[in-house]
Amino acid sequence: MTRTLVLGGARSGKSLFAERLAAQSGQTVACIATARAQDSEMAERIERHRQRRDPQWQTVEEPIALGAAIAREEDAGRLVLVDCLTVWLSNLLFAGAHDFPEIGRIEPPDCFARERAALLQAVDDMRGDLVLVSNEVGLGIVPMGAVSRWFVDEAGRLNQALAERCDRVVFVAAGLPLVLKGPPC
Repeated sequence: MTRTLVLGGARSGKSLFAERLAAQSGQTVACIATARAQDSEMAERIERHRQRRDPQWQTVEEPIALGAAIAREEDAGRLVLVDCLTVWLSNLLFAGAHDFPEIGRIEPPDCFARERAALLQAVDDMRGDLVLVSNEVGLGIVPMGAVSRWFVDEAGRLNQALAERCDRVVFVAAGLPLVLKGPPC
């Protein structure tokens, strides 16, 4: 059993690298996709990812209940590839239909703590191989706006919690992997 967290910036090559890891495993793969096609640009991005993946892989679309989806696919004896955790985090943040203040404290939707805990528990309970993809969003300037800062903070906290639980952590920049923790890829 290997739990791998693949981090990187936008267009860093992290998803492609994670897909290669999954393909090289020789295992049956379930890819849990967290994105929703809410506009044509996102629909095009999703389609490019679909076209690139091995057609034998099972794709499961799960925007919110990620921990439960991981547990279901792991029980089926597959390597589980999750792409991407920061999209999932955005889904959680905007799961409640309310406006966020530009200044002040952000109160996450009711499902946030429950689904985050379920994800971490699923990673802890994982008996098979798991590859998680997440954006590293904390390398730039502190963003303006309370909701943007909350997102960056929560993404950083989530990445830290997952890095602690994973056997291997890889940072990808310009398509090149840098192993931060664990055995080489």
